[in-house]
Amino acid sequence: MRSRNPVFSRRGFSRDNGYAGFNTAPQAGGPAVATQGNPYAQPTGNPYAQNPYAQQDLQYGAPPQAPATTGRMTIDDVVLRTASTLGVLIVTAALSWALLPVDDANISRSYGIGIGAALIGMVLAFVQSFKRKASPALILTYAAFEGVFLGVVSNIVDSRIADGAAMQAVIGTMAVFAGVLIAYKAGWIRVNRRFYGFVMAAALGFILLMMVNLLFAVFGGGDGLGFRSGALGVVFGVIGIILGACFLALDFKQVEDGVAYGAPREEAWLAAFGLTLTLVWIYLEFLRLISILNSND
Repeated sequence: MRSRNPVFSRRGFSRDNGYAGFNTAPQAGGPAVATQGNPYAQPTGNPYAQNPYAQQDLQYGAPPQAPATTGRMTIDDVVLRTASTLGVLIVTAALSWALLPVDDANISRSYGIGIGAALIGMVLAFVQSFKRKASPALILTYAAFEGVFLGVVSNIVDSRIADGAAMQAVIGTMAVFAGVLIAYKAGWIRVNRRFYGFVMAAALGFILLMMVNLLFAVFGGGDGLGFRSGALGVVFGVIGIILGACFLALDFKQVEDGVAYGAPREEAWLAAFGLTLTLVWIYLEFLRLISILNSND
C-alpha cells in the first residue's frame, strides 16, 4: 500500500508498489527471507518478513537498521533534500513576486505566467509520481515552477485582498507541520490501515466535490456550489487544512518506515517530493481561507 498526497500520488518506500509501513501481516508464499534459515525470521509477526529491502540487506549480511554503512536512507538525508527542494521553491517564489508585478497594467500577464507555471509543475509532478525511481532534477524543476505559481498567487492575494496574507499562510503552514510532527512523535497520531483508509476516502470525496464545484462555476458562472466562498468556503478551507495535516502524518510514517526498512539513500528525494507537495497543499488552503475571511469582512 502506498502513501498518497492530497494532490498527486507517488511511490512509497517499497518495490512492486508495496508500502512497507502497512505491510505487517505475514503472507502465504512470501519472499524467501521469511522462510526457514532466515536469521531474522520469527515464528509469527516477523517485522522483516514483509520488508521490501530485506533481501538486499541480507546481501550485506546485516539488518536493515544500518544505513550508515550500506548506503541506506537516513533522516539527515531526508532533511537535506527537503531543504533543497523547499529552498528552490522559496527562491523562485520570491523572484516571481519581485519580477512579475500584479498592478492593473501587468496582472493579466503575471497571472497567465503563474497559471502556466502551475500547469507545467503539475505535469512534472505526475511524471515523477509514476516513475519507478526518484529524479532529483525533475523534483527540483517541479519545485521551481511551483514556486513561480506560488509567488504570483501570493502576491495577488497579499496586495489585492488581504495585506500580510502570505506571511500568515506561511506561519500557519509551519504551525501545522510542527504540530503534526510533535503529535506523531508523541504517539498521539497512530498511522495504520484504518487511518490510511479514512484519510484517502475523505481526500477523494473532498477532491470530487471541488471538481464538481469547478464544473458548476465554469458552466454556471459565479462560485458554482459555493464551496470556495462564504461560510461554506470557510468550512471547506478548514477541512482542506485538516486533510493536509493527515497527509503530513502519512508522510512522516513513510519516512520512518523507509529509514527502518533500509530504503536506498536516493529515495530520500521521494520523501522531499512528498513533503513539498503536502506543504504546498496546506499553504494554498491557508491562503484561500485567509482570502475568504477577509472578503467576508
